[in-house]
Amino acid sequence: MKDGSRYVPYNERTGNESIVYFTRDLSPEGLKKAYEKVEGAICDCGKVAIKLHTGEKNGPNIIPSAWVKELVDEYLPDATIIETNTYYAGDRDTTSKHRATLKVNGWDFCPVDITDADGTALLPVEDGKWFKEMSVGKNMLRYENLVVLTHFKGHVMGGFGGSNKNIGIGCADGKIGKKWIHSNSSQWDVAEEELMEKISESTKATIDYFGKHVCYVNVMRNMSVSCDCEGLAAAPVVTPNVGILASTDILAIDQACVDIIYAMKPEENRALKERIETRHGHRQLSYMKELGMGNDRYILIDLDNDEVRIYPKDCVKDLKPFEK
Repeated sequence: MKDGSRYVPYNERTGNESIVYFTRDLSPEGLKKAYEKVEGAICDCGKVAIKLHTGEKNGPNIIPSAWVKELVDEYLPDATIIETNTYYAGDRDTTSKHRATLKVNGWDFCPVDITDADGTALLPVEDGKWFKEMSVGKNMLRYENLVVLTHFKGHVMGGFGGSNKNIGIGCADGKIGKKWIHSNSSQWDVAEEELMEKISESTKATIDYFGKHVCYVNVMRNMSVSCDCEGLAAAPVVTPNVGILASTDILAIDQACVDIIYAMKPEENRALKERIETRHGHRQLSYMKELGMGNDRYILIDLDNDEVRIYPKDCVKDLKPFEK
């Protein structure tokens, strides 16, 4: 399936199933509950990086830093948050401005490594169509483990921002890697399908580097059609809150989040669904599958009900309103 505007129903998918964990508990306790299920991927033999989208100044929709502090204090006391500078002009396009923004948004409770502050490194992209290598922040190679902590939401170019976008754009360095993804030899803005494929190839470079020592947590809360890179200019939130998901399969967790959106009532999912389809965001998922990055079929385990197997429609029975 190469039409990124089309949603593929579960019964049309083939292949193996992965495990995705789900809780409706949108709180520090819920975040820890979800992380507990996947922390086995993180080994004791090396440094741990937490990849977050820390957001523009005073962004209203980012994962609350107080939640992440509790997770770090209890489970990841020696971890470092990692970020890269932005390609676009703003409050995070230089290291000094970026550090000021981090402080404003409350990301000063543990070390933060802006990984491209000291230069870049090249990682191979195996079987890539667009890239043979991707430029990332050099300092990312200091770490042996990666916790990908993602605020799931819409995105002005990607359709949606899940774990794939968090890594693919967020680990590419600000001046080279991000430029490669967003442009080609003839134009600055690449076509939708090409962009989704480039994001996914960039992600593959990073997760291949970390191997089995990577896990993913997606927080489905305050889901605007805008990314957190839009800060205070983000579109209003009209999609209900859902919960927190965790997995060691990047495709499965992003696919599960999209499936949950599609399981909502039309009045609840209209804006985000339109954003995904008009930007051909589903191509992120189908291309990850083509690249062998994971499974788009999964068993969804409900952590709130004795680990009963559930399906996306069961996640949206009692949705929570947007939290100011």
